[in-house]
Amino acid sequence: MSFPEKTGEIVAVCTSRNKGERKTDVGAAELVVGFGLAGDAHGGDWHRQVSLLAEESIAKMRAAGLDVGPGDFAENLTTRGLDLCHLPVGSRLQIGETALLELTQLGKVCHERCAIFYQAGDCVMPREGIFAVVKRGGLVKVGDRIQLVSTDTVD
Repeated sequence: MSFPEKTGEIVAVCTSRNKGERKTDVGAAELVVGFGLAGDAHGGDWHRQVSLLAEESIAKMRAAGLDVGPGDFAENLTTRGLDLCHLPVGSRLQIGETALLELTQLGKVCHERCAIFYQAGDCVMPREGIFAVVKRGGLVKVGDRIQLVSTDTVD
């Protein structure tokens, strides 16, 4: 089934060596089943292997006066054109030719306020970031298409 209105593109692929720091756009990386994005500190066998945030969400923080961009919210994949924060848990997203993610969590609870919160008094990641597990691995790179392929959980 095709959802042409449910597509977007990858504008950044970001990793960090340590948890609790902003990520750097590396341009391309491998999505690994059971882990997440190769080379990223947040990877592992858990339900938040990959984090995604829309460029449109980052623009809201820019409008609040912050000089922020992809990776500054510790997201792995920054997207454009796909309404991430309104997708239901269980949605599946294909990236490029082979990679497949399954949405496991919408937003998150921030137990400690991040630097962005202290600068702006707000942060979009807890409300508009999404988290996923890798169901099928593959290379993900800037410019790849990201497409909603299912809103049903299927193994």
